[in-house]
Amino acid sequence: MRLILLGPPGSGKGTQAQRLVHRHGIVQLSTGEMLRAAVAAGTPIGLQAKEIMANGGLVPDEVVVGIIADRIEEPDAKKGFILDGFPRTVPQAEALDDLLRKKHLKLDAVVELRVNESALLARVEKRAEETRARGEEVRLDDTPEVLTKRLAQYRSLTEPLIHYYSERRKLLTVDGMMTIEHVTREINRILTALGALEPKDHEDHAPKAAKKAAKATMKASKKPAKKVAKSAKKAAKPARKAAKAPSKTKAPKKTVKKAAKKAVKNAASAAKARKGAKTAKKAAKKLTKKRAKR
Repeated sequence: MRLILLGPPGSGKGTQAQRLVHRHGIVQLSTGEMLRAAVAAGTPIGLQAKEIMANGGLVPDEVVVGIIADRIEEPDAKKGFILDGFPRTVPQAEALDDLLRKKHLKLDAVVELRVNESALLARVEKRAEETRARGEEVRLDDTPEVLTKRLAQYRSLTEPLIHYYSERRKLLTVDGMMTIEHVTREINRILTALGALEPKDHEDHAPKAAKKAAKATMKASKKPAKKVAKSAKKAAKPARKAAKAPSKTKAPKKTVKKAAKKAVKNAASAAKARKGAKTAKKAAKKLTKKRAKR
């Protein structure tokens, strides 16, 4: 599973990314962290980035894409990854598409967390007020003023990606104003429907469960069939004796007839039960063959 999470600052991308990482065993790839790791490791692309950063310049897209190319080759990224902080612009998205194409990898989905900006600002204002009320210092990046600037930057640079991925049928939109739990459930639901996630709990064990159920049905059908047949035989015995007995027997004809009728009825039930057991056996064999083919 390879994903991009889109959304303005404060939309909950970081929280949802961590939940996906923990639940599905994929990795979260942050461009900032990857740059620092590449610089620390002294890789060719890391040394290039180090020189640019030392001169106070912005790391160009091709360098960032080169770092991502190295990172997704590592073993922990084989199962999948979530890109965090990249792409931020349409040219970066195009560069990422080229990279994935060359590596024969597919981007499964771009999940946009859609939020109400005025609600985000109100939330930050409230949090700042509560922090001040506790006598604590408000973080510089956690004020309505800073958020307003970041939202404007998101609209101008990153929001065009919504149209870009929508055209390529990769965009999935989730209401980011729901509770954290609801957002998580909705993301998992749409990813499962898309086929990016495997529904683990029931599908993996379906063939075994079906086989077990069929076996239990067969066993349950066989047992009563034998018992009923035995009972029918037992019930028919006195009836046959009564029918063969000479006229000296005091048993009335009506009683004999009734016993015989009951015996026939029990015998019919036994036959029906045996037939049911046979059908269950056939169904179980058919199911086993079908599962084996799959």
